[in-house]
Amino acid sequence: MIHNHLSISSLKESLHYLQVHELRGLCTKLSLSTKGKKVNLIFRIIKFVETGEKLILPSYPSISCVKRNTAQELSLNSLILKGAYKNDLKTRMFFKELIGSHFHFTAFGIDWLESRWMAGDPPTFQEFAQMWQSEYIARKKAPAVPKAEWAYINFVQKYIEDNPDTTKEAILRNWNTRRHQHKNYVDNFYAERLSPI
Repeated sequence: MIHNHLSISSLKESLHYLQVHELRGLCTKLSLSTKGKKVNLIFRIIKFVETGEKLILPSYPSISCVKRNTAQELSLNSLILKGAYKNDLKTRMFFKELIGSHFHFTAFGIDWLESRWMAGDPPTFQEFAQMWQSEYIARKKAPAVPKAEWAYINFVQKYIEDNPDTTKEAILRNWNTRRHQHKNYVDNFYAERLSPI
């Protein structure tokens, strides 16, 4: 267990610069589960570093999951179920009919679905459409802050803000340098504080 909060704070930042396969590799070294998205892997690593606890990704309640060999019906009152919902052309066109031509798949939409599935309360397509439209209007007034795990997007936005005359090549070169620095920090943190003696 590590109690140096400054180091843990730096580790949290650096982990966001790692790719998913690198985070899974670190989880394997720490004998942690490699399941889940980037945010799950980072949370699991930090929890272990702070407490020594090995978290297991919770499973979705059966009510939120599609039954085997069941097709997803696209209709207003149909439930959107984990394992059946797809971000494909057919689904996108259905949502365009419900919401309008401005519909597109979004991270906030997926996050909302994930939270409903995990709560055992799968929404209908109509509920999703209402949520999406409300969120879309709200975010036109106050754009959402990109998530910390979107390190590349955050980096590019800040870099362009600080260097308005930059080029794509310069952005990529500086991103690779920054990512390398953060990966080295994670590697050193593991070697000095987490690796078995």
